[in-house]
Amino acid sequence: MLRFSKILFYFTVIFLLLWQLPWCYNFFTAKSSKSGFVLYSSIIGDFVITGQQEGKDGKEGKIVVRRDLSGHKYTQDEVDSILPMFYCRQLMSDERFPDSINGVEVTPRLVQTENFVFKIAPTDLNTPHIGLYPLLESMSGRVELEMPKDVFRITNKGIEFVDMATNSIESAKSTLFTEALRKKGFHFPAIEIAGNPTTRKEYDEGYVLLDANRQLFHLKQVKGRPYVRIVDVPHGVELKHLFITELKSRKTLALMTDKNYSLYVLTAPYEIKKVAIPSFDPEKEAVSIIGNLFDWTLRITSQEEDNYFAVRSDDFSLIKAMKNPTVEETLAQKIGNYIFPIRISFTGELDNFVKPRF
Repeated sequence: MLRFSKILFYFTVIFLLLWQLPWCYNFFTAKSSKSGFVLYSSIIGDFVITGQQEGKDGKEGKIVVRRDLSGHKYTQDEVDSILPMFYCRQLMSDERFPDSINGVEVTPRLVQTENFVFKIAPTDLNTPHIGLYPLLESMSGRVELEMPKDVFRITNKGIEFVDMATNSIESAKSTLFTEALRKKGFHFPAIEIAGNPTTRKEYDEGYVLLDANRQLFHLKQVKGRPYVRIVDVPHGVELKHLFITELKSRKTLALMTDKNYSLYVLTAPYEIKKVAIPSFDPEKEAVSIIGNLFDWTLRITSQEEDNYFAVRSDDFSLIKAMKNPTVEETLAQKIGNYIFPIRISFTGELDNFVKPRF
């Protein structure tokens, strides 16, 4: 028994050292990233990089430089002018906001409606899901959205609404929505359910669903009644992941990826357009999109690369790409890998699961 206790004690000590020593080393040797903020400018037809640590700003003494890919440097006032959609408020404050951009008449209200920021991270997918979803009322007649008193789940037999207060099935509502889905050709169960179940948004578009045959559907509640729409998917496209957008402009309904890691946009009214980027794997890569009336800037980040793409906002054709090489390890990271060739962690960058990782 004493021998077993010693073995258990030594094993525990080694386990804790493999876990805590690399973590402490990384914590004390970590350095802030020097990469700048990148955004495509339709004015100059190039990416603009701001915030890189190469020069000094005379006013505050901060290391700031703003340039394009050719190396041409800009002042902050020049950056405001070549990125008028992003720096709209600053241009308005300076009374320099243009009447038209690229031959299109613009107003501050139009800019605010068309501008958006949208992000997808691997942790959004690689995380435990309860399987219960609130279905908000999309046309309540009120300005503010309200959370419902029930939630739904989709089983092999149909859609079931559960009253949260009594934990009982709402049979009438469940039958109503199940029949509405079946009439549109929905095959139960759903293999993908994507929505944004929160009241902190301007409007509600319900959920986009993939049925058992990977056919795409749109489901929402309108005045207490089911609204179901089947969406035609291009031939040969097998959708895999869905992400509802609910942007202020209401021009897009969802972003989608297929089994070949292509990215698509579901526009209103119900047209699927492919985004002309090489690939995007939402299970392993993160994407942030900054969009405006003319173009979208996509930043796709993996553990090896950090790449940027500019696409048109109407047909999503590629305008320009900027591929960053693999990030080189710092000297501290190389030393840490040499000192700690074996290490243990319980969390990862790609998921929210807590489990031992060697």
